Amino acid sequence: MSVLVKICGLNAPEPLEAALAGGADMVGFVFFAKSPRHVDLTLAQGLSALVGGRAQKVALVVDADDAQIAAIIEALAPDWLQLHGDEPPERVAALRRLRLPILKAIGVAEKADLFRAAAYEGVADRLLFDAKPPKDAALPGGNGLTFDWTLIRDFSARLARKNWLLSGGLDAGNVGDALRLTGAPGVDVSSGVENAPGEKSVEKILAFIAAARAAADQAAALGLAGGSV
Repeated sequence: MSVLVKICGLNAPEPLEAALAGGADMVGFVFFAKSPRHVDLTLAQGLSALVGGRAQKVALVVDADDAQIAAIIEALAPDWLQLHGDEPPERVAALRRLRLPILKAIGVAEKADLFRAAAYEGVADRLLFDAKPPKDAALPGGNGLTFDWTLIRDFSARLARKNWLLSGGLDAGNVGDALRLTGAPGVDVSSGVENAPGEKSVEKILAFIAAARAAADQAAALGLAGGSV
């Protein structure tokens, strides 16, 4: 069992290099001015050059308009576009003209939230299940909150095996349990590898990637031995 690891909210060279050296599959950059992880176009261009094809670059936007998205694509040259706002399925479908794979975030607080995903399965290339933010939250994600993982465990059987990621309150201490409980094919972390909002920790990034890989290796070993995840 392999697991896809995405480190999101990178905004400086040193933590980006840690994510790449640690073997992250995807590195995410936030283009949302209210976020402490926001990167402007000039910084994005510089960070993009550092990636050098060692991981897939993800541009995270929140209800961005066409002009904003075009400028971001020009600066970052992303491999994926992550939609982390209230974009309806029609908007997601319209953005497919950009010929970029789309990762659509779905906020989860209760089982009913998961069924919103059905409307996106035909238009998004991958879904990301994140903890739904409180009603008064300024940010749609990166709040360090978890949700009841048993909800996604019960729901995941109807999802395509490789087409979703688990997010929300993950860190090196709980990612193994999250993977074992949900069987998620991939995980996404931001606040769980920070010392403070927007301040990524090299040590926490490396620890998270190692913990996720170790959990995947353990699951593979159990599978070979006839066990289950």
